[in-house]
Amino acid sequence: MAAQKLSARTRSTARSSQRTKRRGVTMTDIAARAGVSQTTVSLVLNDVLGARLTDQTRLLVLEAARELGYRRQTRRSATRTAGSDARVIGVMVDELSTDPWCAIALDGIREKAGENGLIVSVAVTQGDAEFEQAVLAHFRSMPLLGLIYGTIQTRQVRPPSTLRQVPMVLLNCYAADRNLPSVTPREVAGGRTATDHLIRAGHRRIGLITGETWMDAMVDRLKGYRQALASHNIPFDAALVRPGNWEPSAGYAQCLALMQLADPPTAIFCANDLMALGCFDALKEMGKRIPEDIAVIGYDDREIAQFLRPALTTILLPHFDMGVLAAEQLIEHARRPQRRPRQSKVDCPLVDRASVGRHVLSGVDRS
Repeated sequence: MAAQKLSARTRSTARSSQRTKRRGVTMTDIAARAGVSQTTVSLVLNDVLGARLTDQTRLLVLEAARELGYRRQTRRSATRTAGSDARVIGVMVDELSTDPWCAIALDGIREKAGENGLIVSVAVTQGDAEFEQAVLAHFRSMPLLGLIYGTIQTRQVRPPSTLRQVPMVLLNCYAADRNLPSVTPREVAGGRTATDHLIRAGHRRIGLITGETWMDAMVDRLKGYRQALASHNIPFDAALVRPGNWEPSAGYAQCLALMQLADPPTAIFCANDLMALGCFDALKEMGKRIPEDIAVIGYDDREIAQFLRPALTTILLPHFDMGVLAAEQLIEHARRPQRRPRQSKVDCPLVDRASVGRHVLSGVDRS
């Protein structure tokens, strides 16, 4: 048995290594190898001054990067890429430290900029219009290629008119009139993917613990949930949808409420991984086994998801790829200005781990 487990683990490691070779080594790969966060890897590899990291941690990250064969992208000439002397991408975000998403997107922007010999300059504005204009003046004192304007929450924005005087791409947000290029996650499809995965595993009673329903992300994830039910001829049951607030405490409380229903769910879709964490605690407190008694799926693919026991199946929020795409669009616009602004949506893929299993009732597979 031990030999079989070792053989399976070896095969899994080999497959992982093959995937890494095909797509190139990422900071996520290095973080997994070193046993640290992606943020720590970013701080070490970017040699950020003032980062409070021990020498041991730095060596651990650098050794993992060396073992995986991580190489920085070869820098190309900015003048050749942009067709001008412009060599700076300005990035303006409303928040940076309250959630990991903007930092992850910045890594994507930085990687694409580096491939093209460009420098990234970042400013955090907290949505202050006057400060945004001051930041723009600062950016324009540089050889500016253009501006990426990002938000920590997916939402509609109205950037000051002065910002529209330079090439600009919106990241994780969109203009009301859609007259600016934008890059956002494909949230409806993400909600549908999560729910469809549970249905295909044999579940018909699927609870949903929502985030704050006024947010664009939650509106779309709920829409995807309902679409998946409808496509499998499963009636929507409002009693299975419980209001959350993105925090573990809401996942805990609303999971208990769902399990107290006369006909409780056999699977729970948590609209983010933090609420799934609370859901795990509630189910274990009740003596429920995951996924044998009840399946749980999250959303975001935060770092903690892979370390839950069992590891959490979730939907990846693709901020790194969104950052890459936003930088690509800005560089493309500098080469050849677009007549029609492109509204790009990036897929939110399933990350299949161990918290969803095939559901069987009375010895009959319900799928």
